[in-house]
Amino acid sequence: MPPWSTIFEVPQLKQKAGELTDQMGQKDFWADQEHARRISKQHDAITKTLEGWQKLKEKTEELQNLAKLNESEQDSKIAHEITGQIPGLRAELTRFRLKTFLSGKYDDHDCLLSVHSGAGGTDAQDWAEILLRMYLRYAEREGWSIELIDKSTGAEAGIKSAVVSIRGPYAYGHLKAEAGVHRLVRQSPFNPAHTRETSFALIEVLPELESHEEFLLDPKELKIEASTSRGAGGQSVNTTYSAIRVTHIPTGIKVSIQNERSQAQNKAQALKILQSKLKTLEEEKQRQEKLQIRGEFHSAEWGNQIRSYVLHPYKLVKDHRTEKERTDPDNVLDGDLDDFIAAYLEKNRLNHSNN
Repeated sequence: MPPWSTIFEVPQLKQKAGELTDQMGQKDFWADQEHARRISKQHDAITKTLEGWQKLKEKTEELQNLAKLNESEQDSKIAHEITGQIPGLRAELTRFRLKTFLSGKYDDHDCLLSVHSGAGGTDAQDWAEILLRMYLRYAEREGWSIELIDKSTGAEAGIKSAVVSIRGPYAYGHLKAEAGVHRLVRQSPFNPAHTRETSFALIEVLPELESHEEFLLDPKELKIEASTSRGAGGQSVNTTYSAIRVTHIPTGIKVSIQNERSQAQNKAQALKILQSKLKTLEEEKQRQEKLQIRGEFHSAEWGNQIRSYVLHPYKLVKDHRTEKERTDPDNVLDGDLDDFIAAYLEKNRLNHSNN
């Protein structure tokens, strides 16, 4: 086994998988179904990681054997084959390495991703829809499942907001890197002069909480309002009294769901999102208090973008937190985000290890 197997904690993962297998083999394992489901999910995630490691190990050994053969035979065909496989192997190694950074409390959870258009009018609403597509494409590349929970379309184009549930191994751990303001600079397709415009959109990423983790809601602290859902216009207008807005009175946090579904379903989804927001807010307060004690606290500047996408007059995508840059925005907007996510997670890990 290559020496970097210990860096990827493969022995520890195998030991953990064995412990979970033993638990799953106990006679009373399914007596507590919620606990059993959590253990099974954790076992599946570790098993998939180890399977990925094994495939990576086998490919590495195959290339090593080809290289040894080529040293003795000096076969240009073999050399070409080795060269052709190296980029794919590096990409797989990068993706596997990503998983070693995912040890946060909720990293192995599914996630709720929200997109909100910001300043920029129709261009910003179009930009929000482009970002939504980017994350859906990324989720598809990962083999994750996607459910559109809510979507509010723009008057002319794009979307005002959307919420999607993304389910897959370490979905939250990966996509938490995308939370923040995203800035687009391009020639506007929505005015005759095609002037250079700047648009903004906000990405929110929350872990989907399991039942034992949910933030307890006091009904007395909630204001729940129902109204008529607004569709996209024409025959698609939903005229049912199903749109729900839930307000958490102490914090002022609001969650609105108006997708074309029943009022009961919209209410359940809104409460689920509210619980995740309140849990995240509570833990962020605790984190800030610790930073204040150490004298390291800085207030959040929501106006600062985390990443800029420039399509005109040059092509560049730059993450301002890590200084990671790419000059192929078309590929990035098609869901090729591994480089940016890896850079963020690595920097985040180094920051935690230094503290």
